[in-house]
Amino acid sequence: MKAIALISGGLDSTLAVRLIQGLGVDLVCLNTVSPFCLCNRRSANGCFYGAASVAKELCLKLISIDVAQEFLEIVKNPQHGYGSNMNPCIDCRILLFKKAKEAMQKEGASFLITGEVLGQRPMSQRLNTMRLIEREAGLEGLVLRPLSAKALGETLPEKNGWVAREALLAISGRGRRGQMALAEKLGVNDYPCPSGGCLLTDPQFSRRLKDLICYGRLNLEDVYLLKVGRHFRLNEQAKLVVGRNEPEDGQLLNLARDGDYLFMPGEKMAGPTCIGRGEFSRDLLRLSCRVALRYCDLNGDPGAEIIYRRLPAKSGLTVNMPPLGQGEIERMRI
Repeated sequence: MKAIALISGGLDSTLAVRLIQGLGVDLVCLNTVSPFCLCNRRSANGCFYGAASVAKELCLKLISIDVAQEFLEIVKNPQHGYGSNMNPCIDCRILLFKKAKEAMQKEGASFLITGEVLGQRPMSQRLNTMRLIEREAGLEGLVLRPLSAKALGETLPEKNGWVAREALLAISGRGRRGQMALAEKLGVNDYPCPSGGCLLTDPQFSRRLKDLICYGRLNLEDVYLLKVGRHFRLNEQAKLVVGRNEPEDGQLLNLARDGDYLFMPGEKMAGPTCIGRGEFSRDLLRLSCRVALRYCDLNGDPGAEIIYRRLPAKSGLTVNMPPLGQGEIERMRI
């Protein structure tokens, strides 16, 4: 028999694939690319590299599907609501299962494998929610969860003898001991993302995302920018992002696009790279310079030079002014 295996590169999905592969099932791995994966904050490709590494090691075909744009639409208004932050976990799983069903039809696969563990995630891995997700994706009875199978009812793959139920496990709950013991037994020692995760469960990232939605700026370019730096809402049309260290300064330069304003310290002063995105008046440009100066090494001086330019211009204007007070800055911080 052939099955599609959802794989993120994390430990649980890796273990599920290893278990089923060992039972002689022909597997095709499926990875979905989202900008919200915690495994790789710097890359738009999220877990893809981890999934690709696992598939290569196990000599399995890997299909990668970009669901970023579809997922943005879900994040705006999820049918089944959010979790504790901006995480629409149920709607996310339904989307992924629908993509898996399409892959099953294309590959001639009969069922789906996932690394889900009963009770591990409070929103999407409760029994009644798992059944809801299967039903809405049109996969009732066809989703096999090898790590928790014995704690769940029999699936069609088990009933039909495609997979031996006695070879499956009954792991449940939020602990990791069962998975870690299985990893040691199977010789799985190197995995990039132990338990997976999503930026939408992060409170700070969720605040920034709500800000984008509030001001009608939810698009992939702005979402990628949310992962980097300190963020300040200047007004309804403009925001400023300030790098926190040298690697982030480089990331901001890579994310900058034509029309953005770039703010940088003068040659004699250490300080961050900053990006202004939106519509900037003269007053907002001066305000942004003062915010940037707050994070520069002024060496006790009351003010200093900041250079700003609007991309794609190669040269800019130099202004000398004092930094903004910390209290005023905090009122703008997202």
